[in-house]
Amino acid sequence: MFKKIKKWLSLLGPGFVTGAADDDPSGIATYAQTGAQFGFAQLWTSLFTFPLMTCIQEMCGRIGIVTRKGLTQNLKAHYSKRLLYSTVALLFIANAFNIGADLGAMAESLQLVVPWLPFYPMLMAISLGTVILEIYIPYVTYAKYLKYLTLALFAYIATLFFIQLDWGEIFYATFVPHIAFTKDYFINITAILGTTISPYLFFWQANQEVEEREANHVEEISQAHINNLRIDTIIGMFFSNLIMWFIIVATGATLFKNGITHISSASQAAAALRPFAGDFSSLLFAVGIIGTGLLAIPILAGSVGYAVAEMKGWPCSLALTYGDGKKFYQVISVTILVGTLVNFLPINPITLLYYSAVLNGFI
Repeated sequence: MFKKIKKWLSLLGPGFVTGAADDDPSGIATYAQTGAQFGFAQLWTSLFTFPLMTCIQEMCGRIGIVTRKGLTQNLKAHYSKRLLYSTVALLFIANAFNIGADLGAMAESLQLVVPWLPFYPMLMAISLGTVILEIYIPYVTYAKYLKYLTLALFAYIATLFFIQLDWGEIFYATFVPHIAFTKDYFINITAILGTTISPYLFFWQANQEVEEREANHVEEISQAHINNLRIDTIIGMFFSNLIMWFIIVATGATLFKNGITHISSASQAAAALRPFAGDFSSLLFAVGIIGTGLLAIPILAGSVGYAVAEMKGWPCSLALTYGDGKKFYQVISVTILVGTLVNFLPINPITLLYYSAVLNGFI
């Protein structure tokens, strides 16, 4: 039994990490807003996006593992410079905006636990800490421990055991799509597509498959490698969409049912956990947002670092020391810095998270 479990766990790699990172603060905010604004009406999107996410991420993984090159290197080899530069520029814009939203939400969530700490000093401390961790700690080691913080997301699952639910209504909404021809409905669908099928994850998984192949000294790619990649990706995307489904159900059953149809603060989003966590709901929400943020921001900034470094022909790997990958890490640092500055716009962090998902959807 334990040998079988160990064997299955050994298959989990870049695909599973990508799936876990997909439930970043932007994703949590978007799914929470979906449940609050529309109740269960958009639950069907968790089922609808699953095969789309799985297919695209497997394609990206295959490109990386077979060619031993990231997406940017493949674009550079086969397409025009105009397409290459415009793709990397769009990635930078979307990721910097997303990083800014994630950092702001992390700082605001931390204020739920320690309200006497001012927002901007916390924002700067989190930004600086993220840069230092990404440069000086190998991402594999870093992610191993951060995954435990993301377990706080399972609180949304636990919440369902503490509230009365109409499971017939929930499953009907999951399997029978409901479309409302309104502006808000379609903006939210765009946000869901943007936060599930996110551009940065395409670049990230392709590069991580390259790094894993190099780390394991794999010379020839067999069908077994492709099968493992597929299983890893399916599990990662299923996990991501499962958490999405539970967040929409929990917020739909708590916030929407109580007339809270617009989330504009971390405390409102945390309120969905109150039936399960009571006074600890803010703490659980903060841990979930901070954990997913710390997991996702290195991926957001790292995917830009890979893209720019591959475009310029610089060494790029999160396994490199700062001295060996100086320019790669400088791009990552600049991306996080630009993201930090986004928080000086006159818009609150939770709203910023939502519209970063909309931006990703358009891109």
